[in-house]
Amino acid sequence: MFELNLAVIILAAGQGKRMQSRLPKVLHSIGGRPMLSHVVDTASSLAPDSISIVYGHEGDRIRKRFDRADLRWCLQAERLGTGHAVMQALPGVEATATVLVLYGDVPLIRDETLQLLLAGLKDHTISLLTTIMAEPTGYGRIIRDHAGRVRRIVEEKDATRAEQEITEVNTGILAARAGDLQRWLQRTGNDNAQQEYYLTDCVGLAVEEGGAVHAEICRDADEVRGINDKLQLADVERAYQRRQAMDLMRRGVTVRDPARLDVRGRVSAGRDVTLDVNVILEGNIELGDGASIGPNCVIRDATIGADTEILPNCVIEGARIGAQCRIGPFTRIRPHTSLGHDVRLGNFVEIKASRIDEGSKVNHLSYIGDTEMGSRTNIGAGTIVCNYDGVNKHRTHIGNDVFIGSDVQLVAPVSVGSGATIGAGSTITKDAPPGELTLSRSPQKTIRGWQRPKKDTMIGR
Repeated sequence: MFELNLAVIILAAGQGKRMQSRLPKVLHSIGGRPMLSHVVDTASSLAPDSISIVYGHEGDRIRKRFDRADLRWCLQAERLGTGHAVMQALPGVEATATVLVLYGDVPLIRDETLQLLLAGLKDHTISLLTTIMAEPTGYGRIIRDHAGRVRRIVEEKDATRAEQEITEVNTGILAARAGDLQRWLQRTGNDNAQQEYYLTDCVGLAVEEGGAVHAEICRDADEVRGINDKLQLADVERAYQRRQAMDLMRRGVTVRDPARLDVRGRVSAGRDVTLDVNVILEGNIELGDGASIGPNCVIRDATIGADTEILPNCVIEGARIGAQCRIGPFTRIRPHTSLGHDVRLGNFVEIKASRIDEGSKVNHLSYIGDTEMGSRTNIGAGTIVCNYDGVNKHRTHIGNDVFIGSDVQLVAPVSVGSGATIGAGSTITKDAPPGELTLSRSPQKTIRGWQRPKKDTMIGR
């Protein structure tokens, strides 16, 4: 790669009417992040001297989502075409700089592809990215001469029938020196079907001046897919997810069905990790060696320890799960929860802002909130920690080797000492001493001769 003063210009001023949404087009998400975020990150990976974003519709909303000092914002008050959009950013760019034009609605472009595009500018006046599409509808066509040299680009609405048969299309992504772009764009007109100033006209003008055009063909059409409506948004989302699944599988992860995995963040995975169908991974995820995630699980900003098994239909958020745990099915783990080694959480269990130490079990139909729990403790079915008094949250402390029977309410703040046993059906409002049986029950009564009420069959006739 040769040395260059690189200025990236990202065009993001489109209104996106076909999205049928109040949300600006470039803020619609791909992989859980705004599509524009993907483009900005890719641009940043090239270590440019500047990144300019040309914005227009709902610009304030876009700028609020990207509160970064290294971004330069350029308003396109009137949307008069791609050439006009680039002109809004050029005044702040040195004439000797290399300009790379990207698009806020083309989120899957790779930095490796852009590096090849920029390298092509070394011996050429302009370098553009093209691709081959079997169905090129909607894209400008690349016009070459008999020697295969690029002569110009024709937009589909201005193309002849013969030109519309061409399958090599313009992606819109190009690189050129800022001074050249400035000169060419001042010469462009809007005498075309859309009455817009086309950036693509610069190719023909470069040829007129005797300049050489480099066309870098992108072999992966998914990289250059643009998004104009919700159908295309879904197509690009699937392409993005295929890319994530392939990356995980190359790193040794077993993905049961790559078409039914959604990655909406960054995943670090050890060896022999297994992801079953319909798993959603969001935020920052760490999966230890041998971790297994069952069907229909949502894991968000969590660490899953080695050889831990997450059974189907679990939701885990903001938690650290230790090694060799067994979670689920139908378990919900909420933020600020930490589980030690070999913890067992069963069906319809909810844990919130709690620490549970090694070997403890909460197997059935229980809620544990704001609790510190020791090791080897067993929580019976239907146990509830009553941690909220209507105003404040309170902590509960449960020691080691505690046995809590079914249908127990622990009314925080309360402590249960190590080795204690709590009888089934008890409501514990005071500290339970270690090593003792504590219970609270009303006397059992039998009312002899009592008759169950019967419905009067004459009523309502």
